[in-house]
Amino acid sequence: MVHVCRLLSISRSGFYEAQKRAEAPIRQSCPVVVQLKASFAASGGCYGSRPLRDALRGKGMAVGLYKIRRLMRANGLRSAWKRKFVHTTDSNHDLPIAENILRRQFDPTAPNKAWVADITYIRTHSGWLYLAVVLDLFSRKIVGWAMAPNMPAELVCSAMQLAIAQRQPPPGLIAHSDRGPIRERELQSAVGPKRHATEHEP
Repeated sequence: MVHVCRLLSISRSGFYEAQKRAEAPIRQSCPVVVQLKASFAASGGCYGSRPLRDALRGKGMAVGLYKIRRLMRANGLRSAWKRKFVHTTDSNHDLPIAENILRRQFDPTAPNKAWVADITYIRTHSGWLYLAVVLDLFSRKIVGWAMAPNMPAELVCSAMQLAIAQRQPPPGLIAHSDRGPIRERELQSAVGPKRHATEHEP
């Protein structure tokens, strides 16, 4: 910019002042800006550049996406993303629920005595992904995890299998999971029928 101003024999402050004067009508009185602000307000501040472009085109204003973005920046319009609620558990089912043998005693005396598993979700460019994690209550470290685009009952089992393969826990481990559509026999198949106990939070 300094080189351009020197070639044109103008000062940088003069250039920026002229730029501000040129942008002022766009910010204040341009019909496109007026409609842009109206559409943005009607969306509750949620519309981004693409929905706003479509809204303006629906009103007969052919405005490109890059111009929409420039006008949004110039007028301080920032969309507020609404987080979509995604279900991670389902307590309304008739599946068997194991007894709560952990009884909220979340302070084991050694590693690999008690693990807890839960499912959450993360947003990616490809859509929502479900993430199952297994946490060692003693070390507070994640010892197993699994990820999938949907939430099958096997997701926690896959995370549990990884944790067992990595940590090789001794007999007596308590595997505690959030109450959800995860069958006790599936967790038993993951951790072994004789070696470990499994439970769901009631």
